[in-house]
Amino acid sequence: MLQKRGYNIAMEQLNPSIGDFIIENLPAHSSDIVHLISKNFNISRQKAHKHLLKQVQQGKVIRTGKTRATRYFLASGDHIEFEIKNDDLLEEDRIWSRFLKPRMSHLSKNVYDICQFGFTEILNNAKDHSEGKNILCRMTIENGKIILIVMDDGVGIFQKIQNALHLTSIREAVLHLSKGKFTTDPEKHTGLGIFFTSRIFDQFGILSSDMYYIFHEGDWLLAEERKQDETGTFIKMEINVASRRVAREVFDQYADTDEDVGFHKTIVSVRLSADANDPHVSRSQAKRLLMGLDRFRNIILDFKNVQTVGQPFVDEVFRVFQNQHPNIQITWLHASPDVESMIKRGIAERDQRKINY
Repeated sequence: MLQKRGYNIAMEQLNPSIGDFIIENLPAHSSDIVHLISKNFNISRQKAHKHLLKQVQQGKVIRTGKTRATRYFLASGDHIEFEIKNDDLLEEDRIWSRFLKPRMSHLSKNVYDICQFGFTEILNNAKDHSEGKNILCRMTIENGKIILIVMDDGVGIFQKIQNALHLTSIREAVLHLSKGKFTTDPEKHTGLGIFFTSRIFDQFGILSSDMYYIFHEGDWLLAEERKQDETGTFIKMEINVASRRVAREVFDQYADTDEDVGFHKTIVSVRLSADANDPHVSRSQAKRLLMGLDRFRNIILDFKNVQTVGQPFVDEVFRVFQNQHPNIQITWLHASPDVESMIKRGIAERDQRKINY
């Protein structure tokens, strides 16, 4: 009897149908798969768990959470969601390797590299900046798109920037975030993470402090979506699985020359330096726009959706700032005829002053 029982257990453990059953049913039963195995094969929950653990050990299944929060996902599946504690033990590269790498190994190298860079950068930002206790991560592949989400329960990225720079308007935070080389923790970060991550994905969104900004086709747009809980930061990254974009080529666009290693160029949306219905007329608006731009050697001002500019605004940018930083090159694009005329007039007056002097 003992031999027969031992034989039956051995055969049961080798029975490939249980493993196939797990792989087939796991996507729809990430939280109750143990119960499902036990019921379907008429075995104890303990034995069912052993079969599931075997799939985990073979790398076919990923386990997340503990006790009642335990979830199981296929390593090669198209969706995974897990929550991690934000503490000193969090290492973004290990999180990537454990949870996401197995699911993305089939992607082309350029898309894989973009996803790895973006996810690890944003997760590290949440760890170091959010001051939150927990971080929720999600990856979904659907309709030919990869969607990565990182959400924390901390102070909120826009609120943190507002506090650090003593800004009167929280909307202004996205202006400084968009410039690059801005960080609230310069000892640990360069301020390049979000700048580059937003540009290597097809679409990049930040939802925080009841504001949802999307970076799409070279511009930051304020979307209509709202967050019920205003705490924390929600970041969403999307890219087409067939994308031919290469991260290194995007990085190189912001270096001055091929020989000059470093990040010296930035493109700034002028529209973000004033409220949507306010014209860009004052020196104060120009100073907000220029804050921190002395770190660059090449500044490109994007005047898209800016209808008019005032003489004080133009003078502050193209004469005062330029005279203070003669080694910085300032150019512009997407200027309307009226804006173009005002800029050229301001530059002509600046040059005339130099001649007279």
